[in-house]
Amino acid sequence: MAGGDSAAVSAVEGRLSELSTNSDEKGLPRRGKSLSGRTLNTAQIQFVASHPEVYEPCDDSFALVDALLSDKAQLLTLKPRLCMEIGCGSGYVITSLAIMLRQLGSGTQYLATDINQHAVETTQATLEAHGVHADVIATDIVSGLEKRLHGLVDVVVVNPPYVPTPEEEIESNGIASSWAGGINGRQVIDRILPAVRELLSERGWLYMIALEDNDPLDICHLMNEKGYASRVLLKRCTEEESLYVLKFWQDASSGTNASHAARSPRSESSWLSQLPFRSLWHKNA
Repeated sequence: MAGGDSAAVSAVEGRLSELSTNSDEKGLPRRGKSLSGRTLNTAQIQFVASHPEVYEPCDDSFALVDALLSDKAQLLTLKPRLCMEIGCGSGYVITSLAIMLRQLGSGTQYLATDINQHAVETTQATLEAHGVHADVIATDIVSGLEKRLHGLVDVVVVNPPYVPTPEEEIESNGIASSWAGGINGRQVIDRILPAVRELLSERGWLYMIALEDNDPLDICHLMNEKGYASRVLLKRCTEEESLYVLKFWQDASSGTNASHAARSPRSESSWLSQLPFRSLWHKNA
């Protein structure tokens, strides 16, 4: 590992250690409690749609949204052109992100995917209830979108299935698909990471939840080997688990940007028109 890479990983190790001794630095709102502090900046729980087969916003959802809020100024400076959530569930996170960045106007587009068709419909209802728009697609992670989105996504947010479960549970298309992570809770995460690396633009950022049992330090090591720097935005301890929100971005000093082909000025201005998202989701069509 190069000296710069070692320093980057050491910084993450230090942050993980620091958070382990100061995990209560930000209180975690429990499900059902008032979220009045987020009134103007996030989706409102009372307007988040629900379905028996769709994961409701809970501790991990709130932690991810809080991390995005803490990075809001940086996100506005980034001016992302395409934001994407993988595994959108109820739509709480992608809707919150769209609300946070609303001032960017039509220059920012939003896309969400979920393997659960009920989640697709629930997310769409949540978006509509808040007056924001995203294209919502029923697919496994990003299946079928890889070529069209290669190197085009500026922000990816993921609350992955991270709970350690028997391997067979990860085959579910219902609500179990929202939490069943297989061995060490890493089987789905380890499929998501390479897919996201292909989608991220050269200036792209990934925000992802990880459970302590998932070994977040190892995740950071793996991403570092692929040329990504990392940061722990926050850690939250609940009654049942310790959650980390990790942020990843390409490290310019690593020189590993060759996987993203250069795009011409013409493609920069017309890429969205080439993506037939609306044809992929047929509610009320």
